[in-house]
Amino acid sequence: MRRRQFTAALGITAFVPSLRAADTGVTDSEVVFGHTGILSGPLGNQIKTMLAGAELALSDSRNQGGIFGRSVRIVSLDDELKPDRAVANYEKLLSAERVFGFFGCVGSATTAAAAPLLQKAGAPWMAGYAVADSAREKLKGTGYFVRASSGREAQALVQHLTTIGVTKIGLAMLDNPGGREASALVESALSAHQLKPSVTVFLSGDGANVKPSAEALASAAPQAVIMYLGGALPGELMKAGWAKDFNPTYYGMSIVAGEVTVKVAGDKGRGLAISQVMPYPWSDADPTAREFRRAADAAKVPVGYYSYEGYINALVLLEALRRTGRDLTRARFASTLRSLKMRVANMDVDFSLNGLTGSRFVELVQVTQDGRFLR
Repeated sequence: MRRRQFTAALGITAFVPSLRAADTGVTDSEVVFGHTGILSGPLGNQIKTMLAGAELALSDSRNQGGIFGRSVRIVSLDDELKPDRAVANYEKLLSAERVFGFFGCVGSATTAAAAPLLQKAGAPWMAGYAVADSAREKLKGTGYFVRASSGREAQALVQHLTTIGVTKIGLAMLDNPGGREASALVESALSAHQLKPSVTVFLSGDGANVKPSAEALASAAPQAVIMYLGGALPGELMKAGWAKDFNPTYYGMSIVAGEVTVKVAGDKGRGLAISQVMPYPWSDADPTAREFRRAADAAKVPVGYYSYEGYINALVLLEALRRTGRDLTRARFASTLRSLKMRVANMDVDFSLNGLTGSRFVELVQVTQDGRFLR
């Protein structure tokens, strides 16, 4: 009896396509993506803001009936930026949560540690944040990054400084693999102009060596300092430098949180320039920015670069799902991403160029004394 029932079920499946088994993480009503990243502390607040920005676009899509009737749901887990915990989270998301792919995952060391697992799983991984270029390369074929690479940021910063006649440049980097790599990328950009850093300091994440780092910078007296620092560290370093009568121009890579820096540094923090890899969220001319701000205000999500990055990343995700079509599989979705070309918020996204990074957009903005950004 059981055998006949099983055989009958096979026959129905063969002749009724709508009953065909869906790919992992896909039902008639939703697509499930996984996320792992730091969700606690100052850095965690940035990531939660980014995810909140993504949810604005996903919610709007749901309200309009979804993509082919499917809404996008993200299952998010905290890994505290610890590689072993991130790997465990990826395993859980793949096995227990049975996600279709990954969205907005965070960190260089965590991504590098999980790369073998992710490559083997073959689940599309897109829109990562704060992932060093070397870790990106480990995901080639599976990972798709919307934001420009750190190498591209370094080139843009150095090009700007040399254009305005600044050649004596110091570096202040996080003392971790991401900071070390960022330092090497800036050094490479400088070497293209026959330049070397005047001085390089590496700051511990807990800020224990802020004062000696500021002293080393002050002794070398560069005209400008390029920072790859998170949380309150940029502001603390700037204050420590001013205490030594060291007053260079400070430039931050996009990891630097301008709003946080000015709160820590005070009025003297105005003038800090940051290389942003996402378009200006406060643009009045761009309809995407206007719609983002409307949705953010209604949902009480802070308007800024972190939330706008999440929003734009989600728009790219939704467009890729739309172009893939109703018959959604991992293989079809990955094929769509590999050839995806689109323009969003006046930013070109084209994964066909290298199959890894979609955008080369970098724009320098200045932070005002009240934490606003000016182009």
